[in-house]
Amino acid sequence: MHTEDLPALLTPEGQELLAELRDYAPGEELALATRLRRTHDAKLVSAALAQARLRSRAAAKFGADAARMYFTPNGVEQSTRTGVAEWRAGRMKALGVTSVADLCGGIGGDAIALARAGIRVLAVDRDPAACAAADANAQALGLADLIETRCADVAAIDTTAYDAVFVDPARRAGRGRIFDPEAYSPPLSWAVEAARGASVGAVKVAPGIPHEAVPDDAEAEWVSMSGDVKEAVLWFGTKAAEPHRATLLPAGTSLTGGRLPDPEAGPVGRYLYEPDGAVIRAHLVAEVAAELNATLIDPTIAYLTTDRLTPSPYATAYEITDVLPFNLKRLKALVRERAIGTLVIKKRGSAIEPEELRKKIKPEGVNSAVVLLTRAAGSPVMLLGHAAVEAG
Repeated sequence: MHTEDLPALLTPEGQELLAELRDYAPGEELALATRLRRTHDAKLVSAALAQARLRSRAAAKFGADAARMYFTPNGVEQSTRTGVAEWRAGRMKALGVTSVADLCGGIGGDAIALARAGIRVLAVDRDPAACAAADANAQALGLADLIETRCADVAAIDTTAYDAVFVDPARRAGRGRIFDPEAYSPPLSWAVEAARGASVGAVKVAPGIPHEAVPDDAEAEWVSMSGDVKEAVLWFGTKAAEPHRATLLPAGTSLTGGRLPDPEAGPVGRYLYEPDGAVIRAHLVAEVAAELNATLIDPTIAYLTTDRLTPSPYATAYEITDVLPFNLKRLKALVRERAIGTLVIKKRGSAIEPEELRKKIKPEGVNSAVVLLTRAAGSPVMLLGHAAVEAG
């Protein structure tokens, strides 16, 4: 969306067009465009169709709100998923925060979650199109009384009047993702200092941030949604007792720690546990191993094993029926002999691509199974089994 498109979309005619496109389907776009251009300005129709496309993409992150919101392409790509933003806003609320300077706020996704938590927000971004969208979103969702938008360089903003500072640096450039935290815009070092300047501070970073880049005075939180790691946040002022936290949404379960040594490795037992991605990123596998009284199957692989089934919110359990050296012919034979038609293929520490393997195996039958391609005691193995079911 271009900055000049938004005022036209906010007119009665623009709103009428967007309402007609509420049930937008990509396959119908050409016919829609042709029909709408008979009665509306072609440029306005193009802007409305572009916004409908963005809303359709944004629904995965913003749910029902997406149909009322306004987006830029970068805004859809870089915005925080609603459930994750709500979790962070809830943490700030619990820490006593009543006002936040949201720096690099984009189209306002985080500002919306903060405002809905009853927190006053200054949303700052240097992109005029993003600022226009953020302002329109605050209006559309009835949050304008709590959200002030400002188009400016975040480095020029005085944040001393706010309880908290949240910084979401840009982690993408023309060539894709940026992996060096000092190449973020603004750089991580600047964002950290801005966050430290408030009673509570938070900096959103890529979940793959090197642990050595995490400041000693930060609480580092990795957040997953339905098993998919979404982000990491460096918190300041939380007075956390442990340096690392893994939060699993939508349940809102958190595991803290980061001080235990790596667990020992041992032979594959009856049950195998796959820790959630946030647990692995947070280097909290040792904490889960201690909870389960489990060992690693290999010093370099984040799979845990034990002979006792102990349910854990931080790991998925599988009951293992076969522990075999990796052999494609043997795997094909087992799948055929056991009439396995539904085969879940997982891997860790293996170069094999699951979909390529599936094509070679061609599972067929009425039964189901899970195969885990990994290493145990330094050697490639295939572990066959199924999701563990707690007795009783």
